Amino acid sequence: MTDMEFAWAALGGDPALLPRVSTVVRDGVLDARLPVRELARTCVGVCALAAAELGARRAGLAEVPRVRVDDGAVGTAFVSERHLLVDGRAPVAFAPLSRFWRTADGWVRTHANYPHHRERLLSALGVPAAGVPASDAPTADVSAVASVLAERSSLEVEETVYAAGGLAVALRTAGEWAAHEQAAAVRGRPLVEWERVDDAGAPHARVPGPLASAEASSLPAAGVRVLDLTRVIAGPVATRTLALLGADVLRVDPPGMPEILDQHADTGFGKRSAALDLAADPGAFEALLAEADVVVTGYRPGALDRFGLSPEALAERRPGLVVARLSAWGAYGPWAERRGFDSLVQVATGIAAAEGSVERPGALPAQALDHGTGYLLAAAVLRALTERVDGGGGRVVRLALARTAAWLTDGVERGPGGSDAYAGPEPWLAERDSPLGRLRYALSPVSFEDGPGDWARPPGLWGTDDARWD
Repeated sequence: MTDMEFAWAALGGDPALLPRVSTVVRDGVLDARLPVRELARTCVGVCALAAAELGARRAGLAEVPRVRVDDGAVGTAFVSERHLLVDGRAPVAFAPLSRFWRTADGWVRTHANYPHHRERLLSALGVPAAGVPASDAPTADVSAVASVLAERSSLEVEETVYAAGGLAVALRTAGEWAAHEQAAAVRGRPLVEWERVDDAGAPHARVPGPLASAEASSLPAAGVRVLDLTRVIAGPVATRTLALLGADVLRVDPPGMPEILDQHADTGFGKRSAALDLAADPGAFEALLAEADVVVTGYRPGALDRFGLSPEALAERRPGLVVARLSAWGAYGPWAERRGFDSLVQVATGIAAAEGSVERPGALPAQALDHGTGYLLAAAVLRALTERVDGGGGRVVRLALARTAAWLTDGVERGPGGSDAYAGPEPWLAERDSPLGRLRYALSPVSFEDGPGDWARPPGLWGTDDARWD
């Protein structure tokens, strides 16, 4: 079974559609010891095929449009955050305290891009905060943290920081991760988890209606309302893709936790952004949910349950809803409720060890677990919408970065080289004005016959749109 066949089967797709996909293979794209190029190509390919399938179904077409996956476009999009320029300024990918550190017995990686995660990290380690924003963290903080970590074991640091609500993960080899209880839980799950919600006889959310052929070809998700409750990269990449395909995507964040500006600029294309206090104004969210077709969540499992936003609770209140849930480690096993990011999953699962050297751990050439899982998540939503066209009933889909990592390390096969070289990202970059300034950005790699080339709108200012549907 090829990688594309495996992923498409995981999405419940018809294998007869796979010949509609063609690939432009290029050398020099996402080079790594692990088959990152092949993972990225597959995730984008099945996403584009799912979009083409939905458009054909809604337009009543006899044939699904052809899909073309170009490694150049894929490789450019998988590092979209590195190609972003805002008025000529390049973003800062990681804060000073988000990095690898030497410990008494190995290495640990921390993540402290958000101010509250930085504060928890410093508190857990007994290092006084300097009282400045994370982006301006002084060299003194780095030196103080390095001194503390050098005297502690990696596993001690991991447990201490996580207990304080921060993020730190000990470096593990593939063998060490395979022996971990969380790894066993991850291996026992499918790449994409599907659940059909039994809501027979209940009033349903709208089934995506028919579209004219031209509209369906370019915007297969037109008219679909998507509530975006995600942060950072993977979830926002999924919803950014749905917006490209015509969905009305409304991202909702807590008022006191703004998204990092550069991440919002990179993943906010096509969306509107609203700030909403779920505890103070639950009625406003319920009004949005009452007219939503899809809800995408990207918080750690359990984090939204106190607001009545578990997949089960959402499906009960909005029968027929498609709920897509993303997590770092999966909603199972001893790490089910732990926070996590792509860089930390790489460290735990043996990827950083495989990509590094004797002297220092390494990393993938892109945050490929984030981007790859994001396109798979979008594909799962599109396939769920197609199935809803065929018959009623809600769907719950779940994906995890750790499960995508397991597929990369143990399932994806390295393919042959290509006849074309990757000469650079320029063919897949664009520029436009926005409320944030002049943006240079990567175009979406999701491509099919007569499909969209760019988003209908640039990202706006974070949290300034009304919490209502257009």
